[in-house]
Amino acid sequence: MSCINRNEIANGVFFSSIKDSRFKTMKITANIVVPLSEDTASENALLCGVLSHSCKEYPDFTALSKKLSSLYGADLETSVRKVGDRQLLRISATGLDDRYAFEGDSIAEELSELLCKVIFEPNVNNNAFNSEEVEQERRQLLDLIDSEFNDKRIYANGQLIKNMCADEVYGIKRYGTAEKIKAVTTESLYKSYQNLLKTAKFEIMYVGDSSPEKAENVFKSAFSKVERTPAELSNDVVRKAVKPKHISEEMELSQSKLVMGFRTSVAVPDKEVNAVRLMTAVLGGTANSKLFCNVREKQSLCYYCAARYDRLKGIMTVDSGVNGENIEKAEAGILKEIEDMKNGIISDFEIESTKLAVINSFRSTNDTVGGIEAWYVNQLFDDKFLTVEEQSEAINAITKEEIVEAAKKITLDTVYVLKNK
Repeated sequence: MSCINRNEIANGVFFSSIKDSRFKTMKITANIVVPLSEDTASENALLCGVLSHSCKEYPDFTALSKKLSSLYGADLETSVRKVGDRQLLRISATGLDDRYAFEGDSIAEELSELLCKVIFEPNVNNNAFNSEEVEQERRQLLDLIDSEFNDKRIYANGQLIKNMCADEVYGIKRYGTAEKIKAVTTESLYKSYQNLLKTAKFEIMYVGDSSPEKAENVFKSAFSKVERTPAELSNDVVRKAVKPKHISEEMELSQSKLVMGFRTSVAVPDKEVNAVRLMTAVLGGTANSKLFCNVREKQSLCYYCAARYDRLKGIMTVDSGVNGENIEKAEAGILKEIEDMKNGIISDFEIESTKLAVINSFRSTNDTVGGIEAWYVNQLFDDKFLTVEEQSEAINAITKEEIVEAAKKITLDTVYVLKNK
């Protein structure tokens, strides 16, 4: 994978390009980064979707779709993520790489211009967004909230973070709350949009084989017309749990959920991050992991059991689906596997097979332009960018002793149980 080339083209605006000649398509994404806040999360999430519906030149979705079709069938998509204590809004365009277009056509330039029109020239009248588009996006967001409630695994994980991080910004959901989404007006959304243009950090990503210069110049010109005062972006890390909390909730369901949250004491930019990353994978990140082989297969205490590590917040979660009568046994089984790791009970096979699995997952991101872009977006808040090869070498270099030391720092913070009435 080629390394990233990153330039600051305006105050708080960065243009990054990654060159790769294997694909016929290229991808341009405007990553808009703002502080995660209870007051603004819902409006920002709503705004991201509304912007992708139309713009001044293409005032409805049909007109915008026709324009995208004329650019060799290009696509426009949006998403909203939570990255540590920050909210990440993404507006992305995928299209044919310039070298495959008719002579004289620059899809990269035209898509960049279209993205800038969507961002800087929205479909606004009398300082208000189009009411139909706002209502349509509002319905979609509320449907998303309902769908996450209906998926009990997603719901349980969300409830764990909400309770575990109740006194932290990270406890806020990426799209805020249904109540605040319902309260947004077309006028208040426009005020949020104006604030976003002035205060957000912008990370523009370009992945393709052709020269990124034309795309970069389009964004540089667009941002030169905007007065900006980027907001401070912070990320607080709680290093250690004081006393474990146990929270239980009852619903009508066929399979109970057990989710456990741990503080690892390690977060970006700490040098031990890779050791915690590998330790989490040995515990519950692969088909050869301790939780899968022992708690699920040998003891038959759960239907699934997986561990994940958020390296920006230093939080490790273990989530599992269990029968109601096995909840306490599963919790004890999970804690025993962690205790074994603290005592150095880790085989060479577990370490080597996990390293292979983790490195293979890294390499699989290299198979699409979207995967390459995601690889670098996920490193935006690290201390530096690493290629797949560099990150793989760092994982391979982790020793058993480092894994054990990482396990010893783990403290249990919160246990959330969702069980049948």
